[in-house]
This record gives sequence, structure tokens and C-alpha cells, in this order.
Amino acid sequence: MYPVLLTALGVGGATVFGALMGFIFKKPSHRLNDIILSFAAGVMLSAAVIGLVLPSLEYGSGFFPLIITAAGIFAGAVVLNLIDRLVPHLHKITGIDSEEKHPQRNRDINKILLFVIAIAIHNLPEGIAAGVSFGGGESARALSVAGGIALQNIPEGMVIIAPMIAAGISKKRTFFIAVSTGLIEVLGTFIGYFAVNISMAVLPFALAFAGGTMLYVISDEMIPETHSHGCERAATYSLLLGFCIMLCFDFLLG
Repeated sequence: MYPVLLTALGVGGATVFGALMGFIFKKPSHRLNDIILSFAAGVMLSAAVIGLVLPSLEYGSGFFPLIITAAGIFAGAVVLNLIDRLVPHLHKITGIDSEEKHPQRNRDINKILLFVIAIAIHNLPEGIAAGVSFGGGESARALSVAGGIALQNIPEGMVIIAPMIAAGISKKRTFFIAVSTGLIEVLGTFIGYFAVNISMAVLPFALAFAGGTMLYVISDEMIPETHSHGCERAATYSLLLGFCIMLCFDFLLG
């Protein structure tokens, strides 16, 4: 339980750390943000496959473990797809550079609040993925999953600061909102952990579901974002670097 608590605080705290970096750098260049986000995508990709999808197959029982894993992956992706339809797409909200030059506060604040809600909703399944990964009892794999999510949360925490300040929200309230999005992930971590411990029978599906949510975020959110500002090659190599580092991490601790 103690490692889960530390993981929950670490995953949620990464968003807060990113927010603090956002106050310092205010608006990092697209190139830097794409490289960091691509590295996080590579880490998450490796963690999703090695820490969630493959264990789902290993813990599966009966005649159809592969079907259970595949169903879990698609279920996780479909759930996040539905969330994307219900809340604004993150990158449409963050792309408000032109509006910052001529701020219209009420409209901008409404957009930012929707943006924050979108991040919070996306953070919940990410937190659940971190919690579920502890269900198999393999701490190294669980920590690799949590580490991948935490790395992704740092640039995410950074990008929410500048738009809120530009919309006229005070620094104190901006920081409080960023902390709130991190707390959602802490909650998700405990939900995932206790869910699989109540019934280990759901562990294979839960692991695959969590893996599916991470794969969806990588494919639908992270990779398109990092390839939309002319830094595709640097982003690709950064993703590969993150993926290989997590492979080494899993090999050394496995």
C-alpha cells in the first residue's frame, strides 16, 4: 500500500511540478515542448505494452486470454474516445495564440475552464492505469507505468499555465486549478488499485483496459501534437529514446 501511496503522490505531483515550470518558463517553444512530450510518449508506449498489455496476457486464464486482452484494449480506447466527444479536444483549446493578442476575458476564461475539465477527465483513467498496474504485484512494471504517466504530466502541467494567466486568472488561482487536476490523478490511482484488489478476476481485463487508455492518448493526443509544428524528426527520435530507456529500465529491474 505504501508504494501505491507514493506512486499516487508522484503521478499527481508531476502535474504540479509541470505547473511550477510553467510559471518559470511561461510559454516554452514548440520545439522544446514537442521533444519533451515525444519523450514522454515513448516512455508511455513502452510502459503500456510492457507494464500493462503483456501482463494482461500473462495473467489471463481460460481459453481466450488474447480475446480478453484485445477486448480490454479496445474498451479503454472507446471510453476515452467517448470522453473526447463529451469534452473539448485538448489541442483545440490550447491553440489560442491568436486570441492572447486580443483577450476577451469572459470567453477566454470559459474556454480555459473547459480545457481544465478536459485535462481532469483525461487524468482519471491515467491514474487508474497507474493503480491497476500494481495489481499484478510486480513493482518494477508498475513503477514504469507510473513513471511514464508522470513524465507526460510534466509538459501537460506546463501548458495549462500560460493560457490561464493570459485569460486574467490570478497566479494563486491558476496554481490551485493545476493542483486540482493532479489530485484527480491521485484519486484515479487509488480507484484502480482497490478495484483490482477487490476482485483479481478482473485483473487481465483491467490491465488491458488501462493499456488501451494509454495507447489511445499516445496515438490520438501526443503524437499528432508533437508532429504539428515542424519538429517531426526531433519528436520521432525523442519518442524512440524514451521507448528504449524504458526498455532498459524494465530489463535491469525485471
